Amino acid sequence: MKIAIGCDHGGFDIKTAIMEYFDNNGIEYIDFGTFDGETSVDYPVYAKKVCASVLAGECEKGILCCGTGIGMSIAANKHRGIRAAVLADEFSAEMTRRHNNSNVLCLGGRVIDSKKAVTLADIFVKTEFDGGRHQKRVDMLE
Repeated sequence: MKIAIGCDHGGFDIKTAIMEYFDNNGIEYIDFGTFDGETSVDYPVYAKKVCASVLAGECEKGILCCGTGIGMSIAANKHRGIRAAVLADEFSAEMTRRHNNSNVLCLGGRVIDSKKAVTLADIFVKTEFDGGRHQKRVDMLE
């Protein structure tokens, strides 16, 4: 499994923590930037890069980080075939995968700390889609 990851300046710290966790646990990823947390950048640019990678099959899932996760979620969900979820708790991280087959996780660096971001990313990456009755509902989104 390979994960596409990107952020704007507001999500840089949690993106860095997630990548460190991935490095330490053998999870492959592609970092689409931004590459520093000091320069103000436009979140839709990074959402587009991550979503393109997921839609092309280069990466199985994506993670986007900004100040709240909301802007990234809005930008990501503009891409047909992307099911992005912004969340800040463990239950939602599990259920967005199990029931919605979300393929992009959006997190807010001004909402959660790095430890929580790593926990949520871990749950998101490792949780499988339940399929079954949920597949019909996911299909209806298209």
